[in-house]
Amino acid sequence: MAWSAAQYLKFEDERTRPARDLLAQVPADLVAGMVHDLGCGPGNSTELLVARFPGRGVRGVDNAGDMLKAARRRLPGVDFVECDLATWRPPEPAALLFANAVFQWLPDHLALLARLMDGLRPGGVLAVQMPDNLTEPSHILMEESALSGPWRDAFAEGTPRRKPLPAPSAYFDALGPKAARVDVWHTAYNHPMATAADIVEWVKGTGLRPYLDRIPAEHHAGFLADYESRIAKAYAPMADGRRLLRFPRIFITAVKG
Repeated sequence: MAWSAAQYLKFEDERTRPARDLLAQVPADLVAGMVHDLGCGPGNSTELLVARFPGRGVRGVDNAGDMLKAARRRLPGVDFVECDLATWRPPEPAALLFANAVFQWLPDHLALLARLMDGLRPGGVLAVQMPDNLTEPSHILMEESALSGPWRDAFAEGTPRRKPLPAPSAYFDALGPKAARVDVWHTAYNHPMATAADIVEWVKGTGLRPYLDRIPAEHHAGFLADYESRIAKAYAPMADGRRLLRFPRIFITAVKG
């Protein structure tokens, strides 16, 4: 899947807010050790970690070259590593494994998160945030658009829709045996967007990417126009003309025992 740092950063403040909220739940007196930003993207979340833990080693990890290029420009003094998070392990026991909106893309992420607990020092923290928005109109409608136009043959064997996230209890079951404490909570953000086209621009940076990657380039404009028309109907204007994009997310922290 092709990721674009420029597209992702069009809504940098909104995308960074969940990382700030997740980091707020990580203790300031974190145990000694390395801090890793898993799925660091263009470095916006890594920047938060560097500011929160000055003088401590911080490393960014991602598999997208364009994202890492942007991250290295943003934070030239930070070590960024290109690798696959499905197989990555910290080279030595870590103090913090921080992941902002990445593990929803990986199969069997419950097992991955449980294995990552083994890479923490005692008292170290696994902190994870993931979108939990598959039942929102933004995602339901991209499915409808995918199957509705002359590009539908690209999805003859199924769409790239992500699997729904497990129930919160599944995270307690997976992480609890390796943790002194596990916390799981949801937050639904409400982002005022100027137009329906802005909502489309938002999802083009993340959830819409797998669909666009499947569709032939000559159909991109038609697909996006179809999708935007559906978005305009689903997200009615508020009194000031803006559209409110509701975005639920799940947060998980686990402290290793």
